[in-house]
Amino acid sequence: MHSIRIALAQINSTVGDIGRNAEKVLTYVEKAKAKGAELVVFPELVLTGYPPEDLLLKPAFIDENQGTLKKISKKIKGITAVIGFVDRDDSIYNAAAVVSGGRINCVYRKMLLPNYGVFDEQRYFTPGAEPINFMLGDVKIGIGICEDIWFPYGPAKAQCRSGAEIIVNLNASPFNYGKSALREKMLIERARENKVPVVYVNNVGGQDELVFDGHSLVVNENGEVTTRGEPFTEELLITELELSNVRSLRKRKKISDKVKCYKAGVLLKKKKPFKEILPSQPIEQIEEVLRALLLGTSDYVRKNGFKRCIVALSGGVDSALVVAIAAEAVGAENVDTVFMPTVYSSKESEEDSKLLAKNLGVEFSNISIQPLFEEYLKTLKASFKGEAPDATEENLQARIRGNMIMAISNKFGHLVLTTGNKSEMSVGYATLYGDMAGGFAVIKDVPKTMVYELCRYINKRAGKEVIPERIITKAPSAELKENQFDQDTLPPYDVLDPILKAYVEDDKSIEDITRMGFKGRVVKKIVGMVDSSEYKRRQAPPGIKITTKAFGKDRRMPITNRFKG
Repeated sequence: MHSIRIALAQINSTVGDIGRNAEKVLTYVEKAKAKGAELVVFPELVLTGYPPEDLLLKPAFIDENQGTLKKISKKIKGITAVIGFVDRDDSIYNAAAVVSGGRINCVYRKMLLPNYGVFDEQRYFTPGAEPINFMLGDVKIGIGICEDIWFPYGPAKAQCRSGAEIIVNLNASPFNYGKSALREKMLIERARENKVPVVYVNNVGGQDELVFDGHSLVVNENGEVTTRGEPFTEELLITELELSNVRSLRKRKKISDKVKCYKAGVLLKKKKPFKEILPSQPIEQIEEVLRALLLGTSDYVRKNGFKRCIVALSGGVDSALVVAIAAEAVGAENVDTVFMPTVYSSKESEEDSKLLAKNLGVEFSNISIQPLFEEYLKTLKASFKGEAPDATEENLQARIRGNMIMAISNKFGHLVLTTGNKSEMSVGYATLYGDMAGGFAVIKDVPKTMVYELCRYINKRAGKEVIPERIITKAPSAELKENQFDQDTLPPYDVLDPILKAYVEDDKSIEDITRMGFKGRVVKKIVGMVDSSEYKRRQAPPGIKITTKAFGKDRRMPITNRFKG
């Protein structure tokens, strides 16, 4: 029997906070040592946080990251650590340092650089030139970073051909729903085709629009998941890999020595007793989405130095969901809500908003904007002479509300959480400088149909009616004029959302979508609304990515654009 004990440090770094990130690395090194681990692996770019974006263009940032790595390396003894950082010579590299005995033993530079979706690594980094292995005692280990493991032709293939008995892979792989299952399937394929255990360590935490979900994994040489981390939480996972089967497979294969191999740490002669914990079970998709929204909100608030949040309640399902998320993410005691009615606001909306606030334990205030609305109309009467009332007067109400809530934010330093969902943002069913005014758009990437699903799930999860049932069941309305409903302007959301997914996320043409069974005139109308609303979306606050293609970092369309279809 020959085994090695490995710790997977699934930790939450903050971009640019190199000193505190390094302190956390050292803390987890000590935790791993206390568990008898011989190797501890950290996420991709753990020292700088991910993604550092244009901080990478600042020489002082690179200097601090390199200097900090050297400083903490002197303190790492009695264990080997693999630490993500930014390396530099004439270029800069996304890299991993193998540290033991108080020094840096070797450095691997990421070879496959993603440059799609939210990734811009080719803007900053130069790809590494070669794979490497390192020796931990008599165990040969290959290193990869994120994208390196996603393809069969990545460095793992050469590393295993050169005798690697384990592949460790450092990651900052952002969340979208369904991705954890895709990752797991891919890792199983890599492990099976190379007949090698894969140790996959992912970052966890929120960074602007991205959420990193953890879900760190260990897959053995047979493609069986032996360790699976809890999602959306910091965790130190311990696994013990027994290598006799891998070694038997290696003996049957011709080994090439083309991959450089470096000596690193040693194995412990005596190991503390260890009991393998069964891998945690995957969670259902709606729970994944909710936890992503909670983590993304809490980290955006915390990492940007805010203490309290404020949300404008309308009595509708979107603001109800945002408040419920905020109350859990940052604590109900740190959430304020304000209901700002006009003559068009229903009594039921006020009652539902009050009940929601009471159920969640958040502060509630009622500020009528009717006097201000009347004053605006009076002031504009001469300018609007001869013009019939239209969406202008409706949008005035939204803009007054935006002005009011931003004034409260300005006075007390609260972060305004906006309440627009992806369906509305897609077609421009939102008021610029009105309900779009705020600092963070929690559900910006959540389709309306999923908003309802999340609300029902929150109630089911709580075992009680947290979000009043009437909020969920009543017909959605902006309540900006008499007898107004969303479906006066938009098709039903169960029709709208599939069209939007096809156009926005899947890049299908009008003809493609029509062939899916939707009416051509409806598809053309929706596509036109999406295209003409790009200028609005550019002025919206950042929001949490949960779909395969979110507005902002993911989908980047020109504002001035005459292509139709």
